[in-house]
Amino acid sequence: MSNHNIITIDKLSLHDFDTEADLIPLLTPEDEEEMSKEELPNSLPILPLRNTVLFPGVVIPITAGRDKSIKLINDANAAGKVIGVVAQKDEDVEDPKRDDIHQIGTVAQILRVLKMPDGNVTVILQGKKRFQISKVISEEPYINALVKEVQEKRPGATDTEFGAIIDSIKEMAIKIIKESPNIPSEATFAIKNIESQSFLINFVSSNMNLDVNEKQKLLSMNVLKERALSTLRYMNTELQKLELKNDIQSKVRIDLDQQQREYFLHQQMKTIQEELGGVSYDQEIDEMRAKAKSKKWDEKTAKHFEKEISKLQRTNPQSPDFGILRNYLELFLELPWNKFSTDNFDLKRAQKILDKDHFGLEDVKKRIIEHLAVLKLRNDMKSPIICLTGPPGVGKTSIGKSIAKALGREYIRMSLGGLRDEAEIRGHRKTYIGAMPGRILQNIKKAGTSNPVFVLDEIDKLSASHNGDPSSALLEVLDPEQNKEFYDNFLEMGYDLSKVMFIATSNTMSTIQPALKDRMEVIKMSGYTLEEKVEIARQHLLPKQLKEHGLTAKHLVIGKKQLEKIVEGYTRESGVRALEQKIAQVIRNAAKAVAMEEEYNVKVTDEDIIKALGAPRLERDKSEGNEVAGVVTGLAWTSVGGDILFIESLISKGKGTLTLTGNLGNVMKESATIALEYIKANASLFGIKEEILNNYNIHIHVPEGATPKDGPSAGIAMLTSLVSVLTQKRVKKNLAMTGEITLRGKVLPVGGIKEKILAAKRANIKEIILCADNKSDIDEIKPEYLEGLTFHYVKEMSEVVALAITNQKAKNAKNL
Repeated sequence: MSNHNIITIDKLSLHDFDTEADLIPLLTPEDEEEMSKEELPNSLPILPLRNTVLFPGVVIPITAGRDKSIKLINDANAAGKVIGVVAQKDEDVEDPKRDDIHQIGTVAQILRVLKMPDGNVTVILQGKKRFQISKVISEEPYINALVKEVQEKRPGATDTEFGAIIDSIKEMAIKIIKESPNIPSEATFAIKNIESQSFLINFVSSNMNLDVNEKQKLLSMNVLKERALSTLRYMNTELQKLELKNDIQSKVRIDLDQQQREYFLHQQMKTIQEELGGVSYDQEIDEMRAKAKSKKWDEKTAKHFEKEISKLQRTNPQSPDFGILRNYLELFLELPWNKFSTDNFDLKRAQKILDKDHFGLEDVKKRIIEHLAVLKLRNDMKSPIICLTGPPGVGKTSIGKSIAKALGREYIRMSLGGLRDEAEIRGHRKTYIGAMPGRILQNIKKAGTSNPVFVLDEIDKLSASHNGDPSSALLEVLDPEQNKEFYDNFLEMGYDLSKVMFIATSNTMSTIQPALKDRMEVIKMSGYTLEEKVEIARQHLLPKQLKEHGLTAKHLVIGKKQLEKIVEGYTRESGVRALEQKIAQVIRNAAKAVAMEEEYNVKVTDEDIIKALGAPRLERDKSEGNEVAGVVTGLAWTSVGGDILFIESLISKGKGTLTLTGNLGNVMKESATIALEYIKANASLFGIKEEILNNYNIHIHVPEGATPKDGPSAGIAMLTSLVSVLTQKRVKKNLAMTGEITLRGKVLPVGGIKEKILAAKRANIKEIILCADNKSDIDEIKPEYLEGLTFHYVKEMSEVVALAITNQKAKNAKNL
């Protein structure tokens, strides 16, 4: 049973209120008899009700919102106050016609009409007697129909069974009121005070929790005893439900703790979100399963996914594990399992792309094309791991982008500079708060294919910490034999990286651990020559910067001579990064003039360059004169390319001590010590008196003390400097040298030959002394880079001294 909502009449206006009309909550037998004697009109205006059935004798409030219903009520209220009330078959029908309403209804008396502020009308009706629609006369402005009374077969006064049924209905109604928390206890008095048997049945039927169709069936029954039995059955079912519900509640009644309280609040929130168009958790899981069907998984992966999504389905949505599992499954679905892009193995096209994007670097491009050729012939897509090593700005990273373009693969760049945490590579276990997969899998997910070109930038800048060694975690990534089953801690299963083309870049190989170095094929990229830099600037950097600054070739032209001046006077690097910045500076100077509509030179002159960049700060290093004893030009390798190095020696009265200055490393200091000891052991060979070595202190200095210097390659230069100062003889003009020395008097080969040769050309060096074993390095350099240079290949220190020291006395030579 249900209680009617209480209607408040504050701020409502009474319309045609009949002061003599009384609300009759309970019907007496006398009232019922009087009501049954009333004659039924031949026709009635019909009021269709959406979700209510009116029974004879029952008083109910009805709110009318439809224009037809409001007009009907107003017309009827102004006339005889009698209408026919029927239930709609389908409550969603907005404008019901004859086929949309039930044929059996109840004649109703209008007791009160209340106008509501929102325009609707509330009418209080009392049911009189049942009727049946014979014929619909009209449907406008509302339904009018011919009606006839429906006779009701009532049991005799001596029918004891019917009396027992009525008593049972009363008892059961009182029990339902007692068991139900929603019905006020005062309703018991109403039930006890109903004297009319038929009204009791109608009153109970009207207030039961039944749908419209069930109530309509009860109203349509012509035999009162059958209606009483059906009502009793419905009441019995309702009472059993109430008792069962109360029994369950009494068994499980406990105080809700905070977690349960939050759960119920979240459930309410979930319902609200669904009402507002949100996605339910069940719908989310169904979407995941549907997405999984399109994945190219093997049986093992599919089985693992099904296991995890079943676990998600069993997990409470408010549990922290639910969010972790959902994130895990989302990653699982977003990874491109067995999804590969088709490789384009047109090697001629690849060669054109590499040539277009990079000027020079012929050896590097040749090696890359060879790798692609092997991939094409092998046809298993198992990619090699390449490491491009060289100074900054020579195009290591952009080579990777060009390879991706040539192959038609996705391009990923991952910077490893300063990476200290092993979990950045392998990910965290998903049980941790905020756990994420490693950056390898994150980038694979972003690429959308399992065979991208993956550039591991600055691999030499990895560093170990208390969080582990990321370079050790990369061992599995970069091993073609192991990366088929790369294990990420978050994913918790192997992922195939064998089809990924990994390209590592580094500035130096010395800081990379040997095990990692062993897994990569190293391709060295040396610095650019002056001519190459000028061509790169003309073909690539200048057009690029003009476009970025909103200008075209019509606005500004920089000739080869001016580009050469920028390279020589304002940049000192192996690559072209600083050169690009200086060109941009010159273009900005022109862009300002264009924007302000000022006059400027379209063709850039030397004066324009000085105006834009200032006076040249890095004039070409020149070899210094050979007038003073002990000054020798060495050749050095730096991270930004080759450079020349001056070694200066001086002797002063003392006890034969050796002093070294110039911010030198241990290896360089050892080279100076070896050179001096060799001279002491072979003084007669060089024409040096032993007393000079014992009575003079020797000081070796390498200028530019702010710059750290180390390495063995200045060994023969230090030896030559010492012999020159101890003999007070000049060193040969326009001569430079590089090589390591031993105590046995041997000259050993050194590295960075190409960079050193380029530095020598910049400094106008004409002759270079090298170890004989370095001849193979010279043979690899293009002949045009070697024009104007003479090479002397030596094996012994004595050969170096013979070539470098002249018989001329030095300026202001001391008498030793």
